[in-house]
Order: sequence, then C-alpha cells, then structure tokens
Amino acid sequence: MTGPDAPFLQTLCSLRWLAVAGQAATILVASWVLGLPLPQLPLWAGVAALALFNVYAQLRVHGADTAPMTAFGHILVDVAVLTWMLGWSGGIANPFGSLFLILIALAALALPLRWTLAVAVSCLLGYAASAVFGQPLPPGYFRADDLHQWGVVANFLISAAVVLAFSTRLAIALRRRELELSALRERFARNEGIVALATHAASVAHELNTPLATMTLLADDVAERSEEPEVREDMETLRELLVQCRERVLALAAPASARAGDPRSTTALQVLEQWRLVRPTIALNRNDDAPLKLPLDPGVGHLLMVLLNNAADAGEKAGRPQVDLELRIEGEDLIGEVRDYGHGFDARDAALPGTLFSSSKRQGMGVGLALSHATIERLEGQMWMRPAQGAGSRVGFRLPLAPREDTP
Repeated sequence: MTGPDAPFLQTLCSLRWLAVAGQAATILVASWVLGLPLPQLPLWAGVAALALFNVYAQLRVHGADTAPMTAFGHILVDVAVLTWMLGWSGGIANPFGSLFLILIALAALALPLRWTLAVAVSCLLGYAASAVFGQPLPPGYFRADDLHQWGVVANFLISAAVVLAFSTRLAIALRRRELELSALRERFARNEGIVALATHAASVAHELNTPLATMTLLADDVAERSEEPEVREDMETLRELLVQCRERVLALAAPASARAGDPRSTTALQVLEQWRLVRPTIALNRNDDAPLKLPLDPGVGHLLMVLLNNAADAGEKAGRPQVDLELRIEGEDLIGEVRDYGHGFDARDAALPGTLFSSSKRQGMGVGLALSHATIERLEGQMWMRPAQGAGSRVGFRLPLAPREDTP
C-alpha cells in the first residue's frame, strides 16, 4: 500500500508470519514434547488459513485500498483465526487467550476511535466464543497448573516481543511522516509567498512599462542631439540596459500559460551576455567547453543569474571582483558551479536559505535563492554550497536536462 495505512498493514503482515510460526511451533511442542492429544486437523487448518491469507495480503499490500476498513478487515481475520485456535486448544483455559489484547492495542495505536472500538468488540466476541464453545485440554504428561504457568510465561514473552516490534516500527514511521509534513508545510509557505510575489510583480510590471518606454525614447533623443562620442556611447549603454529592463518587465507581465508552451526559451550564452551588461566591472572566467548554446528552462537561467550576482557581490565586498563559472554535462544532467573570491562563510551558517525575504546581505531582499530553491525542487535537482580553496566559496547545482518519466 502507498497510503497512510501502509506501515501499519506491512507491520501486520510481518507479525502475522510470527503468529504462524508461533502457532505451528506450539502445536508441535504440545503434541510431541508434552504429549497432549490435540486435534491436529483443525489446528493445522487454522495455521494454513492464516498463512494463505498473509500471502494474499502481501501480494495486495502495494495496490489495495488504504481506508481504515481494510485494516479492520485484516485484524478481523486475525481475531477469527485466534478464536478458532483457542477453541480447539482449551478455550478460556488457554493462557494465550490474552493475545486478544495485543490486537486491541495494535488497533488503538493505528486506527481511528470507532474502528478501534469495532476491533475491541470483535475481540470480546471471539474471547466469549472460545470460552463457550472451546474444547478443554486433554490430559497429558504434565499437570494442568504446570501447563498454564508455562503458557503464561510464553504468552508474556510473545506479547512483549510483538508490542516492542510494532511500537518501534510504528514510531519510526510516524517520525518520518512528521518530518515529511514539516517539509511540506515549509514548502507550502514558501510557495504561497512566491505566488503572492508573482502577482505583485505582474501588477508592478504594468506600471513600469510606460516609464521605461519613455526613458528609452529620451535616451535615443539625447544620443541623437549630442555630438560627443562619450555621451553617445553612454547613452547607447543606457539604452541597452533600459531595453533589457523592459524585456524583463514584459516577461513578468506575461501570463504563465503563454510561457508554458516554450519551457526552454533561453540559453546560457544569453544569460551571460545579460549579466555582463549589468556587471561590466566583474571579471568572469569560465571553462572553454561550457555548453553555452544549450536550451535552458527560464528558471535555470534565473538561477544562474542569481548565483553570478551573489558571487559578484561577495567579490566586490572583499576587493576581488572576479567570478569563476563552470558548466558541463554529465550523462543526462547539467552541472554548474559558481565560485566567488569573497570572505567565505561560517560553517554554522552554510545552509542555503529556502525562505523568502531572508537574506544575509544588507541590501538583499532574500528572494533570489528562495526562488532558485523552488526551481531546483520543481526540476528534481540538487544544490550545494562548499568553501573554496584559498578564499571564497562554491555554490553549485545539478539539474536533469529532460523531465524524468515519473515526474507528474
């Protein structure tokens, strides 16, 4: 099973094999060692029925319904088999009758209240049926009191082992589920902030479009009127920056559905050209075999831009405006790593921020890396941060070049 009841049902299957082995061993010991003339056919029929049901349960454990009714049905079979076994081996006088309590305890730990009450009622009915219709134990080589005492000891050991194994396994599953829920809550809170940020960005983009267009026209007008080459060159650079800003604004204002049909609309070369235009004073070193013309998801382009800007900020702060970029393809993955020449980071603060509006920079808004994390998770990639030799730090990522087959 893949639902929330899967750990419980898997544990029940494991414990049921323990019950099958214990019942078979008890029949053999009671018949051959203690010399009790037990009815072999009914008892072995009960063991066989429980084993066959457990085989069926394990075959269905990955595809059946995960409702509490399914778990109740599994326990109901255990109650019926236990009632049958007790009825043919002493009834209420059998010390293993307290095993009904284990079934109630298992249900109480994993099932809702009404289903736990249903299990308790079933166990009470089974215990009553074994008491009313149970066959008394025939005399053997040992006295009844001695048999009962040894049965109580064996029952205690079995109960302790079952409760310990089940509670430990269930506690591990519950802790794992709590960690998953905590991660989902954090991701939901971050994604909610991203959606709000995107909505606000779209509205602001419409407001900025007109001023940017006006500034572009003014830059063209100043360049045409000026006769100084330096002014013309500066105006041309300013115009390129304004055009880039306007393209970014239009991209923000465009609906997501319009971009969904073209998920690979940028390349690493385009990202680097835009970054060089914004940060012309930063020296960029990259590997010669970098796949610059490889089509990239727009989110990957944003991730690369964020890492380059953060590395440039760290280098400028340390007086070493230099950034190293390495892009390569390994198998079906794109691997990128950006190295800065800043002061590095404290190992205690090496965790990459995954929440919005949390930044270690005074003028940072804490949005870049949080959005980058969302891109990494969406594309099922990895991201890391490690110190660099000498000075600075390295921040890298690994992303699949194509969507995985199991990705919804």
